[in-house]
Amino acid sequence: MYARPRRRHARPEIRRRPGDDGRAARKSRLRGHQKGRRGLPEIVAGRAGRAPVKRGAVIVGAAVVAIGGGAAAAAFTGGGAAPAPTATPSATAEITRSDLVDTKDVDGTLGYSGRRVLPNQAQGTVTRIRDEGAVVRRGGWLYQVAGRPVILMYGNIPIYRRLAYGVEGKDVEQLERNLEALGYDPGTVDENFSGLTAKAVRDWQDDNNLPETGAVDSAQVIVGSGPLRIAEATAEKGDPAGRSVVTTTSTKRIVHVDLPASDQQLARLGARCGLELPTGTTTTGTITAIGTVAQPAKQQGGEATIDLEVTVKGRLGRLDQAPITVSLQSERHKNVLSVPVEALLALREGGYGIRLAGGQVIPVTPGLFAAGRVEISTPTDAPLTPSLTLTPGQKVEVPPS
Repeated sequence: MYARPRRRHARPEIRRRPGDDGRAARKSRLRGHQKGRRGLPEIVAGRAGRAPVKRGAVIVGAAVVAIGGGAAAAAFTGGGAAPAPTATPSATAEITRSDLVDTKDVDGTLGYSGRRVLPNQAQGTVTRIRDEGAVVRRGGWLYQVAGRPVILMYGNIPIYRRLAYGVEGKDVEQLERNLEALGYDPGTVDENFSGLTAKAVRDWQDDNNLPETGAVDSAQVIVGSGPLRIAEATAEKGDPAGRSVVTTTSTKRIVHVDLPASDQQLARLGARCGLELPTGTTTTGTITAIGTVAQPAKQQGGEATIDLEVTVKGRLGRLDQAPITVSLQSERHKNVLSVPVEALLALREGGYGIRLAGGQVIPVTPGLFAAGRVEISTPTDAPLTPSLTLTPGQKVEVPPS
């Protein structure tokens, strides 16, 4: 005689409540946002407005799956003698109120701004060139032709004519300001090239191994807006001096980004962005120039790009042409409450929540995910009771990952 088959108790299925399309939409949105999310523990919480059902607050999400199928079944059905695993104590974190910023990383290249091929007017053979990377300041020479230096002065008016006794103009005043800054007395700094100006020029020429003519022309001086860095020599010693001998840049560090045209909305003049160097060092920069014309794709099938220039803050050593990761701000939510992403729980009955340090589970509506945190707010359909109020400084449990 055979014993009747023993009837096993099936676990009740969790039925979805009617009219819960909003909750499904929220879950879909969370699944689509992968930034920092590792899988949310699922718990049972009380309905909004009532105290949480503590006896049912059992984690059945990722933490239980990790135990193994058999052990998990034993733990929940009571079958077998396997003891329940010891729970790892949760850490705690505070609810904070601040701006939450999401970013998108793009590739950039570290360099210098103001790249310029310097025009050469000196005649003869190139005899000396500054080393690449050298920084030349006012009164210093950039290169030498026939043993005579071509010297840098500051200003915004190029030497377009011969400046000599009797000449007047803004370019004369610019020359006199440079002579005075270099320690030569041109008399009154004005737009008149006087006898005192000519004497100051001769003294300057004598100190720099230039013919003492008392006049200045473009073969002797190149004007720049500030210090110039030698980026590249376009001639070699022994070459006849051509239209150019060196290419220079300013000393201002920048990061150049070929921004995909589809991400153009991320670039705003004056916006700050994060920068990460190959060494792992991080600093910040400011977007100072945005191209207005899309550049064609460099590879077939690629996307057109927009030129983006980011001015770097802080010291970066002598790195040049190094790859840089640029973090552009894609979204900012101001003055919002947030918790670590790991503190967000998926409720078995639907929706999301957080567990306070005392054990109370509070339903929340998640918002922006950024920088390892998630924006939280009280659900719109929750009653306004003190027990469900979210405030900065509250401690929440953060399950071990």
